[in-house]
Amino acid sequence: MITVNSIDGTTFKVVVEGATTTTHSVTVPHAYYKKLTKERVTPEVLVERSFKFLLQRESNTSILRSFELSEISRYFPEYEKTIQGMLN
Repeated sequence: MITVNSIDGTTFKVVVEGATTTTHSVTVPHAYYKKLTKERVTPEVLVERSFKFLLQRESNTSILRSFELSEISRYFPEYEKTIQGMLN
């Protein structure tokens, strides 16, 4: 289970419950949010779907504890195209 809570307008606390529960701090710059979503979904939805994307590729214990959302594409070049498809 993935729980996303807004800390402020661009930072989110994400709790991933699995065999081991992990907590993550994710920053989503507004320009990057607009680029990926065209503001069709909330930032919380973008973060939650991004974690679903990550969990299809690695365990929650392997996900960085603190990162900016755009960093995902450094590790997974297909991220931006895939997440845009997941949001349509």
